[in-house]
Amino acid sequence: MTANSPAPPAPQATPPVKQRGLEAARATQAVWLLLPTLIAIALVAGYPLYRTIFFSFHEANLTTPEQATFIGLQNFWFTNDEGIGLGFLQDPMWWQAVKNTLLFTVVSVFLETVFGMIIALVVNSQFKGRAFLRTAMLVPWAIPTVVSAQMWAYMYNDSFGLIGRGVLGGQALLAEPDKAIWALIAVDVWKTTSFMALLILAGLQSLPGDMYEAADMDGASKWTQFWKMTLPLLRPALLVALVFRSLDALRVFDVMYVMLGANTAASTSMTGYARLQLIDNSLLGMGSAVAVAIFIIIMAIVVAYVTAFRVKFD
Repeated sequence: MTANSPAPPAPQATPPVKQRGLEAARATQAVWLLLPTLIAIALVAGYPLYRTIFFSFHEANLTTPEQATFIGLQNFWFTNDEGIGLGFLQDPMWWQAVKNTLLFTVVSVFLETVFGMIIALVVNSQFKGRAFLRTAMLVPWAIPTVVSAQMWAYMYNDSFGLIGRGVLGGQALLAEPDKAIWALIAVDVWKTTSFMALLILAGLQSLPGDMYEAADMDGASKWTQFWKMTLPLLRPALLVALVFRSLDALRVFDVMYVMLGANTAASTSMTGYARLQLIDNSLLGMGSAVAVAIFIIIMAIVVAYVTAFRVKFD
């Protein structure tokens, strides 16, 4: 190009009207692509949720749901003329179930997160046999919960169990309400820690390695790198892991039912209480009301997680 040559024309900016048209076309295309998934979610989750909310305001029997009678909030809170509370919120067994479930959730999820973080950090490092360890750590999680619960029930047995007789000297651990919940937490931590480790490991592997190389060159210790770099960058992965595990723990039923039996104060979780009303008592309305309460509790906890972690998903 010579000194007298004309300068090349500047690139033309996309007119605002055309840009808005492109964005609208992309949005329309996205809606059509998502429509089958949205329809599937509405059929699989939306309609059952609607029916559950509907029956929660009705007195209905499980065998004759078409004869439902609208009673408002009486399934939740209602006192008859004799002063007897008939709503499940007035049932002490429900509040015991809430206590059992929250204790189980808080302790088990906390321990699983701590142990899962340790395992993920170890597996994420370079050492011989790492691939085998990654596969082996998933074995407890891969075992069906009913099978693992029955296995642990045998080990806790005070007559022939490895733990109940051999370690505890014949103590009937599962027969004592104050101790049984801790035995259940131990089983859940043994089974699900590997799942938490897997989710955290996925987050660790997405972190840029050059960042840690720069930190090493600046003299930052491993402890400082963990607290100042790893944990802040792991917040999205930790949020996903905590939400998944908390949802699962709040809906716990099978491990309690298998190891302790049904309808006891120590073994009743919120979902176990819903099963008692819905299946054993055939109270479709009451069971639906309990399910709605569980849904509200889970939704509140998820919102609290997202608010506390202040994570933005782009």
